[in-house]
Amino acid sequence: MIVHIPSPLRSYTGRQSRIEAEGASVAELLADMDRRYPGIKFRMIDEQESIRQHIRIFVNTEQAEQLSHRLNPGDTVHIICALSGG
Repeated sequence: MIVHIPSPLRSYTGRQSRIEAEGASVAELLADMDRRYPGIKFRMIDEQESIRQHIRIFVNTEQAEQLSHRLNPGDTVHIICALSGG
């Protein structure tokens, strides 16, 4: 499936804004992404295996709030990072 990568994470993907990855759930998808692009998963998932507060993952148009969220072949995944500043 196609995964859209936000600018802050593109250093892991060789500056690619779209990548292909596989998985039957968000957890499996992120594991596949981490195999292909080492270190990217830690930027999205914390030590308690939860999606980090500043990250949103959308499958098609639905927000995936849990790593167990099921995926289907042909889904499009968008990873969104919150911006902050001071």
